Amino acid sequence: MCVTMTIHAKICGLSTPDTLDAALRHGASHVGFVFFPASPRHLAFALAEQLAARVPDHVGRVGVFVDPDDETVERAVASGRLTALQLHKVAPDRAAAIRARTGLDVWAAVAVKTRADLDVAHRFAGAADRILYDAKTPDDATLPGGMGVRFDWSLLDGFRHPLPWALSGGLDADNVADAIARTGATLVDVSSGVERAPGSKDVDKIAAFLKATRL
Repeated sequence: MCVTMTIHAKICGLSTPDTLDAALRHGASHVGFVFFPASPRHLAFALAEQLAARVPDHVGRVGVFVDPDDETVERAVASGRLTALQLHKVAPDRAAAIRARTGLDVWAAVAVKTRADLDVAHRFAGAADRILYDAKTPDDATLPGGMGVRFDWSLLDGFRHPLPWALSGGLDADNVADAIARTGATLVDVSSGVERAPGSKDVDKIAAFLKATRL
């Protein structure tokens, strides 16, 4: 008997109506809005509000943050009508505090380069709702993700995931099907892999990526 696996996909770093609409039209389960001024994908709260109004309720609206303060989170939640918070460079106790304060699902990003890096995931049990395995960026990088870097997917072989999880880091239309088959991921996340330049999404690449997730 053939078992069909349902794959969900998040298009992250959306910042224009046309690219957001492309993600929705081609079946993204989640859209990501970045609230981090150092990122080329950063959204002002007013723009986040305009974009969020275009998103139907069945699609998740994920706010992406790097070590945020409470005011930033609160304003982003309100403007982006967020349903989940993706936290980078946040310790488990801080993630738990944000989760308690907002009442929203928290996705804890775990940066991966070696097998030992995966152990950090266990520290988020009880503090987060999902782990996002992302590629570890170089030490001198200004961004924690969205740089097209991938990690060795075989590192996930046999790993006991403490929470539901998603796969990120260097995914694109050419490799996402292999990534899903190799890791068993049921939720994949892409940003730079559907861009023509940093922060500039491409509607055709979005369409191709989402089509490639339909195994």
